[in-house]
Amino acid sequence: MAAPLSARFPGSAGWADPLARTLGVIDARCALSCGITAAGQWALAFPAPGRLKVQAVLKGLVWLVIDGIEHPVRLAAGDVAVFSGVRGYTLASDPTVPPVDVLPLVRTAAGGFLHAGAEGQDVVAVGGHIDLNDVGRELLLSAFPPLMRVDAATAKAPAACWLMEQTLREMRSDAPGAAVAAEHLARLLFVQVLRAFLNDSSTHAGARPPDRLRALADERVAPALFLMHGNPAHPWTLAELARAAAMSRTSFAQRFKKVVGLPPLAYLYAWRMRLAQHILRSKDTPVAAIASSLGYGSESAFSNAFKRTTGLAPHRYREAARDPRTAEPPWVGRAEPGAARQDARGRQEWR
Repeated sequence: MAAPLSARFPGSAGWADPLARTLGVIDARCALSCGITAAGQWALAFPAPGRLKVQAVLKGLVWLVIDGIEHPVRLAAGDVAVFSGVRGYTLASDPTVPPVDVLPLVRTAAGGFLHAGAEGQDVVAVGGHIDLNDVGRELLLSAFPPLMRVDAATAKAPAACWLMEQTLREMRSDAPGAAVAAEHLARLLFVQVLRAFLNDSSTHAGARPPDRLRALADERVAPALFLMHGNPAHPWTLAELARAAAMSRTSFAQRFKKVVGLPPLAYLYAWRMRLAQHILRSKDTPVAAIASSLGYGSESAFSNAFKRTTGLAPHRYREAARDPRTAEPPWVGRAEPGAARQDARGRQEWR
């Protein structure tokens, strides 16, 4: 008789707090933080950080302009903005002011703060990056919208502003344990960001949060997601995943599709392909090793599935992703439904 799922996969039972489990998987860490003081007319252009960016306004008024987003965003004291960091952006007293490059100013910043515009401190803002591990980037960054604004009137904004300010102080401090304190503050900040996004409708103008983020907060769907994310090579069955959710197979499949937008095994297929794309873009792992790590019995089976998803064989995808002449990396997206069904039907071959 097979061992219970909770015994074979520790932590699959007792999912009272899926968000806490999320933090354990994504390994959120504070990578950098910087403060700004400003007065008069000013505008600073920042390069794309490539990480999750959090910007809090502690005093005054700031306009945030993100490349590719049509309308500037007004941030008043107490407001917090969160964006994925894949685009360059500008902070300004007025969106019509021509910006200057921030990088030369960063090199001369004193005490973790740089100054812009005239003398005085009409504006005080704090910005930070939250770095995530590979799983966190693949799982969350693509799920975040280009921009999320947390209004000062919401319950989460004051705590986020305080955490930003304290993180900056710790990162610029030489006090014992400052680095550890900054890391824990960053994790608390990320908790506030996720709470705001999942619970406060004002954060996203009444729209529902992206499917994956909502799923991570769903007490029934989250256990199955963590099993698939934690061990993508395992030949998960609908029965195993439903057991982790403490539901019947039919009820679980219906709930999973409603929350996530894909059937469970189609999601597993899409997650494997997303991980494969990340590895091919960023590492030199042999294709055969990638195939094995994702549960495929042969390199050819994996290559066929990957090509159905992206239109490119794994080797060609890697070459295109690393070609400096390519303006954007090859397409990254969900698997086609037909490919997912083929993948699900071929699961016995992969075992």
